Amino acid sequence: MAYTLSPTPLGPIGSQYCVCKVELSICGQNLLDRDVTSKSDPFCVLFLESNGKWTEISRTETAINNLNPVFAKKFVVDYHFEEVQKLRFALFDQDKSSTHLYEHDFLGEFSCTLGMIVSSKKVTRPLVLGNGKPAGKGTITVTAQELSDNRVINLSMFARKLDKKDFFGKSDPYLEFHKQGDDGKWMLVHRTEVIKNTLDPVWKPFSMPLVSLCNGDIDKTIKVLCYDYDNDGGHDFIGEFQTTVAKMCEAQDSIQLEFECINPKKQKKKKNYKNSGIIIVKSCKILRDYSFLDYILGGCQLMFTVGIDFTASNGNPRESSSLHYINPMGTNEYLAAIWAVGTIIQDYDTDKMFPALGFGAQLPPDWKVRCFIDEKCS
Repeated sequence: MAYTLSPTPLGPIGSQYCVCKVELSICGQNLLDRDVTSKSDPFCVLFLESNGKWTEISRTETAINNLNPVFAKKFVVDYHFEEVQKLRFALFDQDKSSTHLYEHDFLGEFSCTLGMIVSSKKVTRPLVLGNGKPAGKGTITVTAQELSDNRVINLSMFARKLDKKDFFGKSDPYLEFHKQGDDGKWMLVHRTEVIKNTLDPVWKPFSMPLVSLCNGDIDKTIKVLCYDYDNDGGHDFIGEFQTTVAKMCEAQDSIQLEFECINPKKQKKKKNYKNSGIIIVKSCKILRDYSFLDYILGGCQLMFTVGIDFTASNGNPRESSSLHYINPMGTNEYLAAIWAVGTIIQDYDTDKMFPALGFGAQLPPDWKVRCFIDEKCS
C-alpha cells in the first residue's frame, strides 16, 4: 500500500468565495492488536484525494497501549459544497519514531466523502485492510462540527497538592477537557501535556476554538479530569470537576479561580475525604481569531504592483526562448503571470489601477533607454 505526499492544491480565491471549516473528531473501537507483549499504539492519518493521488493532510497523536483510542487532536478541513472531497482515514500502530508510514503496522482504513460525514454529523464504519478484507472487528467513528464561531479561548492552569499515585515517585499529571454531546455522552476535546514527577504541576498556557470546547455556549457544562500518566497506558484517575467557560472567565489578571479535584470513589469510601487536590485557573480569556475574510469584509484593500525587467538579459523578444517573446498569439510568460495574479487581486482593489514598474525599456518617441518607468494599468 503506497501513499504519495504531494503539495495540496490551492482552491480558487475571490471576494465571493467562501469556505466553511469543519472539525473532525476521531475515535477507534476494537482495533487490531499488532504488539506481542502489549496492545497497539494507534495513530490516525487523514488523506485527501487530489488529481488521483492521496495527499496527507494531518496526523493525530499516538494513543499508547490502547485498542479503543479517543484522539484529542482534531482534523480541521475546508468544506467546499460544490466539490466532491474524498477522504481516507488510515490507522497505524506506531512501532518506531520514524515519520515514514511504511515503518508502522497498518491497522485498517475507511474512505468516504466529506459531504457524507457533514450530512450525517457522526459516522461509524468498519475498518478494512489493503486487500479489502475487514480489519477484524475494528471500527472508526468520525464526528463533524462546523467551525463557524471564530472565537478562541486562552487558558492558563496549574494545580497544587494532587494525590500521589506513583509508588517510587510522585505523580505525572495531565488534564483532559470534555464536553457533552447531543446524545448526552462526554467527548474529549483537549488534552494537556504531561508534567513529570510533581504534585504541583504548572501546565503550559493553551488556546483552542471556543466551539470545540463548548459549542460556543459559554454556559454549557464542561468536565475537567486529572490523570496520572503511566507508560503502559493504564493512566490513574486523580479527580475531576465540572464548570463552565463563563465561570472560568472570572479568572482575570490577579484573580485566580480554584476548583476542588474530586475522586467520587474516594469520596464515598472515606468519611473525612476533602479532595484529591486543587486545580487553579490562572487566566481565562476569550478572543476573536480574525480570519482573512473578516479583514476583507472589514474593508481591507490589497494592492498589486508589477515589476518588469526590459533589459536584453531576457533575450531577443523575437525568439521564443525569451521571457519577452512577442508571441503571435498575444501572450508570453510575463503576461501570463501578470494575468494570473491580477485577475484574483482585482477583486480586492477598488480603483482597479495597478502600478507597473520597469527599467531598461526603449520608449517612443526618442527610443532612449529608460532606467525607470511608472505607468498605471487599468
